[in-house]
Amino acid sequence: MGLFQSEQDVYDVLGAFFRDAAKDEAMGPAIQTSGLVIQFEYSDPNSVLTIDTTKAEAGTYFAVMEGPVDVKPDVHMTMKADVANQFWLGKLNLLAALSRRQMVAKGPIPKILKLLPAIQPAYAKYQAYVEDIGRPELLKK
Repeated sequence: MGLFQSEQDVYDVLGAFFRDAAKDEAMGPAIQTSGLVIQFEYSDPNSVLTIDTTKAEAGTYFAVMEGPVDVKPDVHMTMKADVANQFWLGKLNLLAALSRRQMVAKGPIPKILKLLPAIQPAYAKYQAYVEDIGRPELLKK
């Protein structure tokens, strides 16, 4: 088993981080303007997080949904949950991960790549977030 112990653990860490990012003034507007629905399907453990930039609740720039949803994503990305953790820590280059098939993306890749500058602040924020929630083991890999 990887660093995440259960589907709920993925939602408690990555899902909560995405919900925080949805309120972030530095990242939220740029992500929202993409107009994309991005679905992350993780394995080890199996879990699904969907970001819908076409919908937002008050005080957020995009919606974050946990588990299977009836929304058709523009971009569907599959990877191990540990790979996602490494990406958000800034320890994994997206293009390298795609070429090594650590991440598999379906959908408009150029649109995904355009989001990279918008999510740049997320790397340091994710590291601080992981420290704040008392999960130092997520920083080690």
